[in-house]
Amino acid sequence: MIKKNYELLEHTADMRVKVKSKSLKDLFRDVALAMFDIMAERNLELKSSKLKKIVIKQKANNLEELLINWLNELLSLSAIKELIFTDLKVKRMNDNILEAEVFGEDISNYKLNTEIKAATYHQLKIEKINSGWQTEVIFDV
Repeated sequence: MIKKNYELLEHTADMRVKVKSKSLKDLFRDVALAMFDIMAERNLELKSSKLKKIVIKQKANNLEELLINWLNELLSLSAIKELIFTDLKVKRMNDNILEAEVFGEDISNYKLNTEIKAATYHQLKIEKINSGWQTEVIFDV
């Protein structure tokens, strides 16, 4: 069971999530894991299947754009490759570049709960806090 370090916040039509993490790399990983946790629930009766590894490289003009590009790239890859990403390793990042290895499991091993169409810029916040970093992201569902 994944330890949930995020909380769902009320929002009129979409889904809003707040995530707190110790580092910026962890924040990007954790918000992506929260997104997939919201989207799908693993069928516990199935034995674990082989994970497919994908390397992702993203560039952006700023941190906010980098986060939205990252999340939307993961959503696109999930749909195209029919995978649910369960492990993500951010290898290198700064305000403009992210390089990561993501590991996905066949979508047939999951019960889909919520279809997330996209991560949005609407009311997007990324901030440094005493214990690390936090973000609030609204997903278009």
